[in-house]
Amino acid sequence: MRLAIRHETLYRYTSPLTYTIQQLRLTPRVETHQHTLSWAIETSGQMHAFTDAYGNQCHMLTITGSHDAVRIVVAGEVEVMSLDRGRLQDSGTLSPLVFTVATRLTAATDLICAFAEQNLRGTSSEELLKLATAICGAVAYQSGATAVTSTANDALLLGQGVCQDHAHLFIACCHTRNIPVRYVSGYIDSGSTGHAESHAWVDVWVEELDFTGWVSIDVTHACFASDAHCRLAVARDYDSAAPVSGVRRGGGEESLDVSVKVVPLFGQ
Repeated sequence: MRLAIRHETLYRYTSPLTYTIQQLRLTPRVETHQHTLSWAIETSGQMHAFTDAYGNQCHMLTITGSHDAVRIVVAGEVEVMSLDRGRLQDSGTLSPLVFTVATRLTAATDLICAFAEQNLRGTSSEELLKLATAICGAVAYQSGATAVTSTANDALLLGQGVCQDHAHLFIACCHTRNIPVRYVSGYIDSGSTGHAESHAWVDVWVEELDFTGWVSIDVTHACFASDAHCRLAVARDYDSAAPVSGVRRGGGEESLDVSVKVVPLFGQ
């Protein structure tokens, strides 16, 4: 599938800033099954391109001088091929064991351990897909119920969350069994689901008779990732895969507006 994507991020401030530095993970990853046909980032300031430790294509954005807003627009087209039961052909350069380390957002609490004991019955792709279904049943999708600082345990306690929370809870459950699993940020052709087109899901390491490697699972939709998913970044959690993160000097109060549009281009 060919996806046309436009993503605008706009920060506004109540008083001028003197300095902004942002790390952007807004460029599609280089993957065997997805190819970037065109892509551009439009913003003020200076950008420096680099590849981070997880192999993500990143930019460091710096803006100096007085400014009261930061606008970042990315747009382009990406061709994504279908996946066989979510199986990725890229194993990456890092050991899968890198992705068995818990973070603040994915710590396996007693509550999560009990949930995993009940719902993670095996390590096959199908059993892991059942875990995704159980997470959807325990944490209803509700925009605005949580924040980017919310942990997997917060979402499970609340019983509500968004794709980020579903991914974090899946990761925390896998940590109870030392199963390698990584957070994925990106875009999705959401169709008529009503879910945001900026999305998060997981890759989980499986060792099966006919396949050993990463399997990509969309926890929010309890399905294997497909050609509707465009991958931006992989990491241990949201904090290390966030599309935009950084610091500023000055600015007073901050407001944020984000607009994402993903359009499938059939027959192209």
